[in-house]
This record gives sequence, C-alpha cells and structure tokens, in this order.
Amino acid sequence: MIGLETLLLFMGASALLALSPGPDILFVITQGITRGAKAALATTFGLTSGVLIHTTAAALGISVIFQTSALAFNLVKYAGALYLFYLAYQAFKHRNELVRIDSKKNNTAPLSLKNLYAKGFLMNVLNPKVSLFFLAFLPQFVSSSAGAVPWQMVQLGLAFMVTTILVFSTCGLLAHKASAALMRNPSIAKTINTLSAFVFVALGLKLAFTQR
Repeated sequence: MIGLETLLLFMGASALLALSPGPDILFVITQGITRGAKAALATTFGLTSGVLIHTTAAALGISVIFQTSALAFNLVKYAGALYLFYLAYQAFKHRNELVRIDSKKNNTAPLSLKNLYAKGFLMNVLNPKVSLFFLAFLPQFVSSSAGAVPWQMVQLGLAFMVTTILVFSTCGLLAHKASAALMRNPSIAKTINTLSAFVFVALGLKLAFTQR
C-alpha cells in the first residue's frame, strides 16, 4: 500500500503536470469558453476516463520490466527522461499559450455532452505520448517495499485521474466564468507554464538516475 506522504506528493506533482500546456487542458478550456460549463465538464470526464486505459497498460508493462530486464528498464527509463525534458522545453516555449485561445464564439456548432465525452476519451486514449508519459511518471512513486507493483500503479493511476478531474474541471469552469480576466492577465499562464517546465526537468533528472 502506498504511503500517505508519497500519495500526497504524487497528487501535488500530478496537479502541476495537469496544469501544464497541452492539448487536453487547452481543449477543456476552449470548451469552457465557447460552449459553457457543462461542455467543459463532459470533456473533462471523457479525457480523464482514458487514464484508466493508460494505467492498466502501464501497470502490466512496468511490472514485467521491473521483474525481468535491466536493459528494458534502462531503455524505458532514459526514453521517459528524454520525453520529460521535451515536455519541459514545450512548456517553456509555449508558456504564453493558455492566453492565446480565441474567445470568439465561432465554429461552435452544438455538440451533445455524450459526443464531447467520447471525443475527449478518444483524444486521450489514442495519444501515444500519454502512454509514454505514464511509463515515465508513475514508476517514480513506486517502491518495492510498498507491495505489488501493478497494484501500486493502479492506485497512482486512480489518484492521477481524481487529481486531473479536479484540475481540468476547475480550469474549465473558471474559463467559462472568467475568460475575460484570463485574457487580461497573461502573467498567470506564463507563471504556471514556467513552473511546469522546471517540474518536468526535475522529474526527468530523477527518472534518469532511478535504479531498478
């Protein structure tokens, strides 16, 4: 069983990562601005439901890697670290992106909440970068002394899902309620994204020096 301290640290890191620039959060914010609160929430639940698929895949894959192959572990570890450094670069490069969303109500043909949920789900599941991200991120909070690796991965995946729901839904609702304020304060998004870049670098370094 994962300890409370580790779980809280993981959820804190997950919240920062959920706030980092990327297609998922930008999609939620866009829906909040252009289609309203319900659309933002439906999109949020669709996107986060996809986490279940990635969690299952990561739990099965990582457990095998942990138990059988040092070479495979190192390959995944360094690939994951490089990917996290890439995310850091993207977060810093696009640190102003959250305030560049077009708030005009154009091209917003009505979509049912069911369709928005399905679109969010597919958008997450069909993104191979999310799978690689899970392979890079979750193992950093797994300990051989805390029980079965697959069960720990499931716990972390569910915690990530809950944290992401809270972050995405809050961002979507705030975008709906205060889009004008967001547009007038680009420093808010810039600060969040710059902080996210440093988080990605720290996680990448930690992963690169992780031992099997």
